[in-house]
Parts: sequence; structure tokens; C-alpha cells
Amino acid sequence: MNPDRTLATAARVLRQLRHDPRSIALMLLVPCLMLFLLRYVFDGSPQPQTFNGIGASLLGIFPLITMFLVTSIATLRERTSGTLERLLALPLGKADLIAGYALAFGLVAVVQSVLATGLAVWFLGLDVIGSPWLLLLVALLDALLGTALGLFVSAFAASEFQAVQFMPAVIFPQLLLCGLFTPRDRMAPALEAISDALPMSYAVDGMNQVLHHTGVTADFVRDALVVAGCAVLVLALGAATLRRRTA
Repeated sequence: MNPDRTLATAARVLRQLRHDPRSIALMLLVPCLMLFLLRYVFDGSPQPQTFNGIGASLLGIFPLITMFLVTSIATLRERTSGTLERLLALPLGKADLIAGYALAFGLVAVVQSVLATGLAVWFLGLDVIGSPWLLLLVALLDALLGTALGLFVSAFAASEFQAVQFMPAVIFPQLLLCGLFTPRDRMAPALEAISDALPMSYAVDGMNQVLHHTGVTADFVRDALVVAGCAVLVLALGAATLRRRTA
């Protein structure tokens, strides 16, 4: 990897995003809008504290999903348009390219996580016993994981429509088994074992640790490290499977 080439790639991606208001709105505003709607969906229910029970979990899930969608489509667009082939014909390695994309979308993920966390905690009244900064950390790691997954699956899609089709295969199983709808220890043993291998499960667990504990627990450290490790692993796989063009 060459730091100058990586930074140049990140700067180019950010310039492109600046001229794509729909992608910016999807990444920055949609997670906030979903949290806002969720808060007031439960506002008039018999149990208005339901938002506190699932709000923290969704604070990590929404950034992962939006970053997955935008990253997978944006990377695929680069390949189908021929931009990726021209870039790789230059003295630019696959690792430089993937790292540049990850850095650019990671900076967007920071802004997204700050907006969503600030909205949930200081405006929507999410009751958090632990530090809101820990919530922000997990939300950021989730967004980076979504970026890594999007870069990885884009190598296997031939069109933007196919990239979106990967969402039911990659995201939905994690969403169903992460413990959002029912505690993972109450699932069938086979499903619990599968959920233990999925990174979103640790993202939700990490959010719940912050929700119920005042300090940094060993479980929180484990969950954060697993999510971060999965993001790094998937980025490495993305660099290994990156193709110049769509067949």
C-alpha cells in the first residue's frame, strides 16, 4: 500500500460523493429519519419505553445497512463504467483502492454516526446508562463494517440491481438473528450458533452493554473487537476479490 495513492483515491471518492446528493441523503439523513419515526411510533403505545429497549440496537443496525447499500452500488458503478479498469492500469494496487474507498466512506460514516447518536441521545431521549461516546464508537464500527461488506459483495454483482439483491442474503439473516426481535439465548440451539458467527449480533450486544452498564465491560470490549476484526477481514477479502471489470 502507498499512503499517497490511498489518500488520492479517498479524495476522488469524496469529490464524487459531493456531486451525488441522493447518496449523501441516504447515508446521513435516512438513519436519522428512521430513528425519529421509530421514536414516535412507540410514543403513544402502552409501553412508551420500548424505544429504549430497541433504539440502541437500531442505532447500530441502520448505519450498517445504509453504508452497505451505498458502498456496494458506488463500487459497482466504478467497475461497470470502466473507471476501475483505468485506475488499476495505473500504478495503483488493489489494496490502495480498497483502502481509499474505506477511508472515504469511513469519513462519511463518522458524520453519519455522530448525527444518529446525537439525535437519539440528546433529542429523542434515548435513556443510556453508559457513555454516549461508547454508543458512537459502536455505531461507527457498524458503519465501517457495512462499508466493508458493500465493497466485498460488489465484486460478485454484475449490475446495480444485483448489488441490491445481495442485501437479503447478507443483511437480512443477520437482522433476524442478531437479538433484535428475541434474545439470542432463547433461540433454537442451531440458530443461536449461527448468530454467534454473525458480526451484527456483536454490534447489537455491544449497544446493549452501553445501554445497561455505566462502565466499559469485558463483554463490550469483546463485542467491539469482533466487529472491528470482521470489518478488517472483509476489507482484506474485498481487496483479494476485486475485479477490474464486470464480465
